[in-house]
Amino acid sequence: MTILHESTTFTPYVEFARDAWAGLRAATPLTLTEADLAELRGINEEVSLTEVAEIYLPLSRLLNLHVAAAQSLYQVMDTFLGQPAAKVPYVIGIAGSVAVGKSTTARILQALLSRWPDHPRVDLVTTDGFLCSNRDLETRGIMHRKGFPESYDVKRLVRFVADVKSGVSPVTGPVYSHLSYDIVPDQLQTVDRPDIMILEGLNILQTGREGDRTFLSDFIDFAIYVSAEEYDLEQWYVERFLRLRETSFQNPKSYFHHYGSLSIEEAVEVARGIWRDINGVNLRENILPTRGRADLIIDKGAQHIVDQVRLRKL
Repeated sequence: MTILHESTTFTPYVEFARDAWAGLRAATPLTLTEADLAELRGINEEVSLTEVAEIYLPLSRLLNLHVAAAQSLYQVMDTFLGQPAAKVPYVIGIAGSVAVGKSTTARILQALLSRWPDHPRVDLVTTDGFLCSNRDLETRGIMHRKGFPESYDVKRLVRFVADVKSGVSPVTGPVYSHLSYDIVPDQLQTVDRPDIMILEGLNILQTGREGDRTFLSDFIDFAIYVSAEEYDLEQWYVERFLRLRETSFQNPKSYFHHYGSLSIEEAVEVARGIWRDINGVNLRENILPTRGRADLIIDKGAQHIVDQVRLRKL
């Protein structure tokens, strides 16, 4: 096996060049078609089937092995205690910056994992649903801090994941609309003891505030961080903003409908201002510092193409 390099300084990760990581796919079949992938891509991400085969198939193989090992450990404990085997979902966390492609990564992994021969049931939950309502944020004067740790109902999120991990059934959580930019009233997402739950969000690897004893990351079995240079992230955010300006921002029901009439130059200026004042600050202060807590780091270069993968040593 060829790794990227052997560093003279200590690192908790084994670093794989793209070709070395792709070789770890082994005989894992590609079960997605171009039509499948078209439905999974983000709004400005041209993820190819080659990218899926070389990056995400080896990752799905690794995760499938981890899930199988975890299930075996539960069976060992149940045998020791003389109790019937309990079905406890395996929780995969996906963290990273705004615009890095977390959602696309989550959707691709959900599709690949659910197509393994044993056909596990894989649920996908985003932490957006646990943002505080716009009314609450406005009352507290932190609407401009949406996406920062203090804008989430952290206690409810931790309880939700703890219940899922404890085998409670069913577990319900709120639903978020990117069109209205708010929690959807009287609508819930239900998680009912899946084999795997993928949890995707900005701040899922944070250790919380001083005095907290239970963290969200305590309930994550395998954590993935999708990483990129801030220059690329800002550019991807601007590109996404421009695409939304032409699409969903044109909808009168969109919270950002007023941006739909901006010129390209005005839209670029607004997007860069949002990145400078909000997303970039959140990245540097809250998100990036958690990268070293991940079990696996996906490093992206230009055009969202993965350059290397870092896997934590056992």
